[in-house]
Amino acid sequence: MKIITFNQIEGNVKMILKCDSSLLVNRKPFFIPEWSNDIQLTPCVVLRVSRMGKYVGLRFARRYYDAVAIGVNLFAADYAKQNDWTRAFAFDGSLPMGGWIEVEENPYSDLVINMDAAIVEASKIMTIRQGDLIVINRNILPRSVVKEEIITLQQADKELLYCKIK
Repeated sequence: MKIITFNQIEGNVKMILKCDSSLLVNRKPFFIPEWSNDIQLTPCVVLRVSRMGKYVGLRFARRYYDAVAIGVNLFAADYAKQNDWTRAFAFDGSLPMGGWIEVEENPYSDLVINMDAAIVEASKIMTIRQGDLIVINRNILPRSVVKEEIITLQQADKELLYCKIK
């Protein structure tokens, strides 16, 4: 499984890979790493790839994901400022996400890249496979996290995301 993220960095959309240990599910807490002094979060949407593809055309892209989840993309801002992208974005637990929900017709207008365009761009560089995750940050300014903070998102009395920061 690959985790492919699309982030807004210095005014440009950049694609960065995360390790599978970045995934944080089932209400597990996130532990702030001791090596960073500035962990920040950006809300994101996670697409679940449902079929294998390479060089997917834009008009077919919607066929390549079957569910979305809401999450937060955590990153070490102090390392991002030093252009150390791997350490800044790809560390354990840096992608807390909620459960899967069915895809509606692109309900998110504030993404750094359109969901279908993300499939196209990722598949130009590498083969996407069933089970891969594509993470697209929302175009919202990041903010710092603090210990003992609880990050939640609910919709219609259903909890979509829960993560405690430790």
